[in-house]
Amino acid sequence: MSSRGLIGIRHKKITVLCLGAHSDDIEIGCGGTLLRLLRDHPASTVVWVVFSARGRRKQEALKSATALLQHAGTARIITKTYKESFFPYHGEAIKQCFEDLKSTVSPDLIFTHYREDFHQDHRIISELTWNTFRKHQILEYEIPKYDGDLGRPNFYVPLTAQYAREKVAVLMQVFATQQGRPWFSEDTFFSLMRLRGVEANSSEKHAEAFYARKVILGGL
Repeated sequence: MSSRGLIGIRHKKITVLCLGAHSDDIEIGCGGTLLRLLRDHPASTVVWVVFSARGRRKQEALKSATALLQHAGTARIITKTYKESFFPYHGEAIKQCFEDLKSTVSPDLIFTHYREDFHQDHRIISELTWNTFRKHQILEYEIPKYDGDLGRPNFYVPLTAQYAREKVAVLMQVFATQQGRPWFSEDTFFSLMRLRGVEANSSEKHAEAFYARKVILGGL
């Protein structure tokens, strides 16, 4: 997959909407792809929304987003404080956030959670993404965890080793609150990118994978 195949003309300014339930979701799911996109499409606009970011987690979210979006022309970082793991019980309020977003941004590309992710917060964000943005290109990213819910992605973005290292460096340097979790480690993140790189036949050995439920050729 080339960036031309992803969003059209190389170097064209684009608008990207990144949606994550928790502070590290966007970084894990599509951090490398964002690094590549913003170098291929400098001065682009990114709207970055984290729905559960409180206290130290909010500071981590802001710091990591700033690090990954250095090459964006405009970066708008939004954090919300919905209680983690309780998103299904805050559906109406979260839906209103989506409606507010729809009235302020018209993205060329949206990154959101995988619809078959077993984490309830992730699924709610994915469902509301599709419910709200009906005329947009949407890619669903994946997050490794103990649930064993990784699927069979159908859209790949090859990454250079440098992009892979930059992504992992941000994760390991910023998210101190997650360091005690056994799955939150360099080898976890590199391993998944390496596996997806094999599947994508990436010349640089790494890739991030996504689920493209609908691809509208007329919008490219």
